[in-house]
Amino acid sequence: MALDADNVRVGLNGNVYIAPKGTTAPSDLDSAWPAGWVDLGYLSDDGVELSYSTDTEDVNAWQSLSPVRKILTGVDMTLGFTCIELKTSTVTLYFPSATMTDVTTGVHKLAIPAAPDPDERAIGLEWTDGDIVNRLIVSRGEVTNRDSITLARSGAVSLPMTVSAYADAAPEIAVWLSNDPAWAAA
Repeated sequence: MALDADNVRVGLNGNVYIAPKGTTAPSDLDSAWPAGWVDLGYLSDDGVELSYSTDTEDVNAWQSLSPVRKILTGVDMTLGFTCIELKTSTVTLYFPSATMTDVTTGVHKLAIPAAPDPDERAIGLEWTDGDIVNRLIVSRGEVTNRDSITLARSGAVSLPMTVSAYADAAPEIAVWLSNDPAWAAA
């Protein structure tokens, strides 16, 4: 197998989008994100961390000291990112079931519930490297981990969170679209 530096990709720029669960996602790379999808805006310069893992269970046999088979018992996919734009779409994603209302002109109130409801959303991730465009679409996802919000003079107030992907009826956990020529089916 030959080495090809032209196949090395960098996530130079990108965006994370959210929409109500069930919102139609783009099925190609040329269409704009349809109505209902909201861009979360600036993210920290750490970008987005995509994690995919599988869990297995060993099948052991009396006649062998090593497993004779492994059974797939679980799949986990997460997207971790830190929003640095504080706006209704980001704070209500961080605080599930929270509502934003206007108290008076110029004064807004974020009501953070003591017992939030589940908050499944559709999640979209788009990133580019020159002319190479990638879109990852999670039809069902939910913020399942939130790191602390730090208020300090030395950096932007940020909302660090991790979204867990859930299997959809397809039964895909996500769809990844790319125009990368190195991905051409063999």
